[in-house]
Amino acid sequence: MPSPRTAKIAPAGIGPADESAPPRARVLVVDDDERNLLAISTVLEDVAEVVTADSGEEALRRLLKDEFAVILLDVYMPGIDGYETAQMIRAREQTKRVPIVFLSAVNKESQHLLRGYSMGAVDYVFKPVDPVVLRSKVAVFVDLFTMTREIQRKAKQEQALLDANLRANAELLRAEQALRIAEQRQAAIIESLPIILYLEEIDANPRIPKFVSGNFSALTGFAFADIQRTPGLWVERLHPDDRGRVIEALAGRPEGRSLAVEYRWQCADGQYKHFLDHAVLLRDTVGNPVEYAGTLLDVTERKELESELTQARKMDAIGQLTGGIAHDFNNLLAAVLGGLGMIERRVPLDDKQKKIVGMTRRAAEQGAGLVKHLLAFARRQKLEPAAIEIPALAASVTDLLAHTLGGLVEMQWSLGGDVAPVYADGAQLELALMNLIINARDAMPEGGLVTVSARDEIVFGGDGRTHLAAGDYVVLAVRDTGCGIAPDLLEQVMEPFFTTKAVGKGTGLGLSMVYGFAQQSGGAVRVESEVDVGTCVEIWLPRARTDEIPISAELRIDRLDAAPAKTLNILLVDDHDGVRATTGALLEDLGHQVTHAIDGPDALLCFQRTPESFDVVITDYAMPRMSGTELVRQIRAHRADLPALVVTGYGEFDSAALGDDGVLVLGKPFVAEQLIATLSELARARVTAARGTRG
Repeated sequence: MPSPRTAKIAPAGIGPADESAPPRARVLVVDDDERNLLAISTVLEDVAEVVTADSGEEALRRLLKDEFAVILLDVYMPGIDGYETAQMIRAREQTKRVPIVFLSAVNKESQHLLRGYSMGAVDYVFKPVDPVVLRSKVAVFVDLFTMTREIQRKAKQEQALLDANLRANAELLRAEQALRIAEQRQAAIIESLPIILYLEEIDANPRIPKFVSGNFSALTGFAFADIQRTPGLWVERLHPDDRGRVIEALAGRPEGRSLAVEYRWQCADGQYKHFLDHAVLLRDTVGNPVEYAGTLLDVTERKELESELTQARKMDAIGQLTGGIAHDFNNLLAAVLGGLGMIERRVPLDDKQKKIVGMTRRAAEQGAGLVKHLLAFARRQKLEPAAIEIPALAASVTDLLAHTLGGLVEMQWSLGGDVAPVYADGAQLELALMNLIINARDAMPEGGLVTVSARDEIVFGGDGRTHLAAGDYVVLAVRDTGCGIAPDLLEQVMEPFFTTKAVGKGTGLGLSMVYGFAQQSGGAVRVESEVDVGTCVEIWLPRARTDEIPISAELRIDRLDAAPAKTLNILLVDDHDGVRATTGALLEDLGHQVTHAIDGPDALLCFQRTPESFDVVITDYAMPRMSGTELVRQIRAHRADLPALVVTGYGEFDSAALGDDGVLVLGKPFVAEQLIATLSELARARVTAARGTRG
């Protein structure tokens, strides 16, 4: 038999493994007599689970571990008696409300009973214990404890359910709020995008969507109600060139075909926008067609960018072709002008013959001027950029055009007092403005006003209209009140040889020269025009820095009448037979010795045979197999003091690329005086270098 001190008696029919049943109420019996503990445990075993303790100290330890429905406490015990034990139990917050029943064998007087009640007892049971009375009293407390615990359990369950319900409601509220925020965000995104979402009946005729999402008004200028009130409005405002194609695409919808068509549509402001209309057929769960779901996307900006890119590529291709043609023409003109010079020097001419030669020379020089315009468009002309004050530019252009505009056209300058200087080639800028002003004059045959204005502009992070890099710019605008340019011709006005003037009234190179000059200067040209209202052409050029110093980009050659005093041994290299022959003849007429070479490798062989015999190398720039610059590099690697002259029909050649003095550049076509002056400069450079070497 287990010790009554630790006995825990379960009720009959409920084993310790039955975990589904609620735990039984516990009763703590405290007595220093083991027999009393055993007797009471036996009496109460079917009422509750009995836990025993043989002293007050043991009882207090039990109370630290378990919860009890009632405590049966012997009054007289060694050590801590029942009164002291009861007092300690009542002093603890966790146990102060546990009912205490005193067990006593003596002292039934009132004073002892009152002391027990004052210590927290709720009842007295006198020994010897009557089992029926004890069981009845304990059962009351056990039932009360059980009911209290059940009430607490249910309250806890209800509270848990309430908390769960509150959490669920809170989660539902958060989900609804998140959904509303997502819907608002989605609606805001759709509103901000150039797109419309729509639903439309399969056989809608005329076309009327039944649902539209997105900023329909911002995209089209019309309210959706306007489309509903006027069913034919959508088709009516299609661009005439696109209407048939779109109607044909819409006709396939009743057959279940998807729709994907791009077209132009006239908005409420009269402007056309490019729309990409895409729709797919929605079906129900069994595959029956229900409706069309589609998107209407504004692709106007993309189409404009594509058009601009195509135009830029076209202009670049034309520029490359033009530059090549200009180079070939320069070679031909160089041969013509060289031949005319040789005739004038070697053949006696009478007055009539001199007149014919002079006319031929002027025609060749006019051709050279046209080639310069072509090089300007191809962005291959030589520029000398410098800081140019706008008022000085205005005064210079006004003087140049004083007798050109005629009496019917008035020119007016509109300049702000604080417009910054522009950084550009002064001569080319004057020529560009003159071309624009003359074009404006020609656009006003009945007379009118040409206004030239200047303003400062700042481009932040790239400009969508002119595609300029970020920076400071000066904008020079020439505006007329003439006939204007048709919209379909605006993209062509910058192309070489394109002109809106009558046959024989213009070369078509003016605007193309302006375009190439602006591009090469790091700027751009923008044209706006309206038929019968006028045209405005803007030249955007970089603003000069406050510390900008004018820099010469090519050698300015003064015309000299005298050749170098010393006869030179010249290595002449050119792959063009006519240019080489006429240049060689001119040099020989000047008293120099000339060794001819047809290309770079041939010139290297000539040089390597007698490297110390040559005084000057004159070479063409663009040659097959080896360029003139590479030839000069290889020759000067052996003779660094050998002067060299590079002759080129291209304008973009930079002599600084050779990285040394003693190399000059001469553009084709050139006249005898220019070649003489250049040779004199090379001779002086060689003498200076020789003195420096001796020193």
